[in-house]
Amino acid sequence: MSALELARWQFGVTTVYHFIFVPLTIGLGFFVAGMQTAWYRTRKPEYLRMTRFYGRLFLINFAIGVVTGIVQEFQFGMNWSAYSRFVGDIFGAPLAMEGLLAFFLESTFLGLWIFGWDKLPKKVHLATIWAAATGTLISAFFILAANSWMQHPVGFHIDAAKHRAELTSIGAVLSNSTLWVTFPHTIAGAFVTAGAFVLAVAAWQLRKQRDLDLFRKAAKGAMLVTLVASLAVAVTGDIQGKVMTKQQPMKMAAAEALYHSSKPASFSLFTIGSLDGDHEKWSLRVPGVLSFLATGSFNGKVEGIDDVQAQEVAKYGPGTYKPVIPIAYWSFRLMIGFGLLAALASVWGLFALRRRRLPTSRWFYRAAIWAVATPFLANSMGWIFTEMGRQPWVVYGVMQTSDAVSPGVGRASVATSLVVFTLLYGVLAVINIRLMLRYIRGGAENVPELDPTSEQPEPSLAFSY
Repeated sequence: MSALELARWQFGVTTVYHFIFVPLTIGLGFFVAGMQTAWYRTRKPEYLRMTRFYGRLFLINFAIGVVTGIVQEFQFGMNWSAYSRFVGDIFGAPLAMEGLLAFFLESTFLGLWIFGWDKLPKKVHLATIWAAATGTLISAFFILAANSWMQHPVGFHIDAAKHRAELTSIGAVLSNSTLWVTFPHTIAGAFVTAGAFVLAVAAWQLRKQRDLDLFRKAAKGAMLVTLVASLAVAVTGDIQGKVMTKQQPMKMAAAEALYHSSKPASFSLFTIGSLDGDHEKWSLRVPGVLSFLATGSFNGKVEGIDDVQAQEVAKYGPGTYKPVIPIAYWSFRLMIGFGLLAALASVWGLFALRRRRLPTSRWFYRAAIWAVATPFLANSMGWIFTEMGRQPWVVYGVMQTSDAVSPGVGRASVATSLVVFTLLYGVLAVINIRLMLRYIRGGAENVPELDPTSEQPEPSLAFSY
């Protein structure tokens, strides 16, 4: 493998691994804030116990996410210095905003929340977790602004003398149409992820017959959020697909392995054929669905790979502008399929929890526990499709990935760092899982009786980590 291929593998491994923690951090932060708000308003001890129980899991996930995110950003200077030199004036602006504004906001208020239980008035302490959760949203916005610029570059010009892309309008970057469809889709996915996680943990506790009233409430709230967020994912994903078709027609064509333009275009649920997608033996298809996903009309025209390839050759010069078709095809379907499974699990659970009764079927608890994996897999498949479907471009229409790699980094050094980082992330995964399981098995701690009318801090509630 060349240094370019190894660098792509390394960035792919670190990105997918890092994004395991990001959506859970965003969604779980708001879950914990909501639980503490319920305690503040009702003063019921079960909501406090719920807050502190899921709060510990949130903090573990947040810490691992920070570590992996820092490593990911350093790669831009290590393995992709040509990219950083060419677009750093633009790409670095939203990342700097994320670091200076959003990250410090969430980390500062998260620290106040951790150590402020016995020092801050209840209302002020509640505000700190809401501020920290809001900080994760702002952080996601700026990071997605940088990524959306790679998908649909705006607000810049190229200085031919310096061979650099220079920022002309930060407003254009932050108002990018791609950003404003990607951001709500990503946040909705984060709430699906957190909802499935809260449900899985609650289902494990309910299966063990522990704190039934507490975890029944947690499970019901998680399933409601998961169901609503799943609907939001579907709606925002549909909007995003139509924007993507206009901006990157090759990506939509690759998602269906559609080589020839079609009107209307069907959507294949499952296909057997050659790996490159140009020979089909058998396919299970739904008529008109791809046309609707791409154009909003069941009779709309969808351009095929061959036609888009010819257009891009005419526009950008000789070359191959097709992504790896099997990866684009299957990642698109797995993204949708895993997302649907998460929604179905929440529907089943809400039906099982009707009339305030606990489910009697052990299969429900098993399904709820295993369903925790589905949104994480959907998120990973979504990012793989988003990034791989854009190839061979690192910045669509501006810079190809082959031109972005560091010229002075050899194959041996990239291979070594790839192995080291992969092993290190494996160790971090083991640590993260063991810490999570330790606190999940420990259950929700008991809390002392509290004065329901007092707004002052409770000295006995200091977190013990």
